[in-house]
Order: sequence, then C-alpha cells, then structure tokens
Amino acid sequence: MGTMTWNQQVVKKNNKALVLQLLMEKEPISRADIAQISGLNKTTVSTLVTELLEEELIFESGPGESSGGRRPVILHFNKAAGYAIGIDIGVNYVLTILTDLKGTILIEKNYSVNRTTYATIMSIVQGMIQSLMDQMPKSRYGIVGIGVGVPGIVNNEGSILLAPNLGWSNIQIKEDLEKLYKVPVIIENEANAGAVGEQQFGAGQDHENILYVSAGIGIGVGIIVNKELYKGRNGFSGEMGHMIIDMNGKHCNCGSRGCWEAYASEQALLEMAEPGTQSLDELIQLAANNDEIAINLFKEIGNYLGLGINNIINTFNPEEVIIGNRLAQAKEWIEAPIQNAIEKHTLAFHQTDLQLHFSKLGKYSTSLGVSAFVVDNFIKG
Repeated sequence: MGTMTWNQQVVKKNNKALVLQLLMEKEPISRADIAQISGLNKTTVSTLVTELLEEELIFESGPGESSGGRRPVILHFNKAAGYAIGIDIGVNYVLTILTDLKGTILIEKNYSVNRTTYATIMSIVQGMIQSLMDQMPKSRYGIVGIGVGVPGIVNNEGSILLAPNLGWSNIQIKEDLEKLYKVPVIIENEANAGAVGEQQFGAGQDHENILYVSAGIGIGVGIIVNKELYKGRNGFSGEMGHMIIDMNGKHCNCGSRGCWEAYASEQALLEMAEPGTQSLDELIQLAANNDEIAINLFKEIGNYLGLGINNIINTFNPEEVIIGNRLAQAKEWIEAPIQNAIEKHTLAFHQTDLQLHFSKLGKYSTSLGVSAFVVDNFIKG
C-alpha cells in the first residue's frame, strides 16, 4: 500500500473511531454487523478491526449465533484498556473517581474543604490523583486523560475565567495538570458536565431536550438540546444562577444583586438557617426527624428553585428537568414545593410533556460527565 494522503488518513482515523464507537454502543457484535450498520465495506471494517485488536481496544470471543454458513466471531470492547480520572471541584468538597472506558467507577476519593485557595485545592487534587494512580489496575494505556468539572465560567480553551463562589479568576488548571501528568486534560463547567453525566448514565438517558439544574453552594444549569450539550458562543451558556429574580434583592458573590442563586442555593439555605447549623447534612438530619424549622427552610428553598426553573422552562420548553448536585439530597422536602411553583407559574403549554426528575447519579453526575468527555476524546484519537 502506497503512502496515504493526509485526507485519506483523516478519513481512516474517523472510520476507525466510528467502528470503535459502534462497538462500544452495540457490543457484542460481529464484523459483518459493523459493516452493515456503518455502511463501510467489509474489507475496510476487517482492516480497522485488525488494528483495534492489535491496539487491545477490542477483543474477540468464540463464535456467535450463525445465520447459516460459518458462525461469526464476536467482538467486544475492552473497557479495561485504560482508565479515566474524573474530578468534581465543589466549593465545599472535592470528589475524584477512576472509571474504566465504559464509565464504571472503580475507585473514589472524597475530601471536604472550606473555601480555599487554588494552590491548596491543587495540592489536594494532586494527592487524590496520585492515590488513584497507585491503586489503578495495570492496563495497556494507563490514564487516558483527566476531566475536571468546576463551578465557574470556563472558556473553550479550558481556562477558568471566573469561579465566583471559589473566589478564583483566570486559573490555568488545564495547563498545570497537563504539565504534571502528561495526559490530555479537559476542563468543563460542572453543570454542563453534570448534564452530560445524567444524559449518558443517569436520569436523562431517554430524553433529547434536558435542563440539568445543579443546585449546590451556587446554581448552574446544563442545557442539552437535541442530545447535544448547548455551550453558547464561548462556552459560557447556562449561567442561570445569575438570573435576577429581585431587582433590589440580596447581594450575590458575582457582584450583582437579587440573583436566583442568592435565594435558592445551598448557600442561601445555610444563611437562612439558625446560626450554628453548619451544614446541609445537619438540616437533612433535622428534617428527617420532623423538625419543622428545617422542613420549612427546605420548602422555601424548593419554592425559590421552582421559580427559577419556571423561567428556564418557559425559555427552553424542555422534556425533562433534572435537579442534581447537593440539594438533590433533600428531594423528600423540596420536590413538592418545586412542583407547586411550576404548576402555579409555568405556562400550561410547557407543562404537558414535562417531567421533573432528580439526579440518578447523586453526587457523581459531574465527575462521570467529565470522565465521559475524556473517554470520548481518547476514542476519537
């Protein structure tokens, strides 16, 4: 075979990624099925499969069901060819997970923090990555990349321009991690990543138009339109925590007043609580023991969450709204007030096909989302 032109190389690379993606989605599968579904001819498929077998990204198993004639050999995706690290940096926690190439969590590390400097968070993150790497099973490709979700404005180049609740601006975490670990690093807004996590592995699997509301210390929204993450021009979409719901209202960390997140977030909840109630977990504990003050606080937060969600529903007409991040743990007390607020305020047309769900992945929505980005990046080569 002569040397390929650049164009042929691109086509080949794309075809190979296509074959690998088909394998991931439809395994176990035969070469003939791949050719049929992808529309590539059998020789091409055979060549690409041989390469993927050599690269240990796939493996073969014995004959499958025959439809007459020779029984086909079945191909499987090798989800243990390498591993992804997913990191979710919250204002009051850092969560890191190690997943295989199918998004199964093998190891996790949790760390509670108080609003700290970037340098401190970086050293915590490094310690967590190191300990995941030490415990990681042996594999051909090792770590295929690191994904990081942060509560802030991330541009398309992966710089964190502003994370008001962390007190960060112009942070180059992508460069810093790439220098340290020499693997591709993907930085994404945590609500965008959470939306993708829920879409791929959680409550959003059957829907094409999804709003994911990440309600933690602040509020972010991830928007999925026709199964694609909507990022806006520079990657800044979904900053709906900063919709103004009261013109002369409470001060917000972003410098404005009356922002939705100043009323409906975990931060707002803690500010309304009795001094001395330190955490969301304590309030959940109290509510579980029928403490009326705590239950009413959750009602109020739920009502404010519902008001903001109403504005977004009227804008996007989604099929599904998923509530995730830390406040989702209070589902028992906030679900009804959110529903009520939507029923009272949202245009009836929007309510007919709308479903309100809580995150299925719990605290893992964001870390699984960024880990999916990393695997996707690796598969597309």
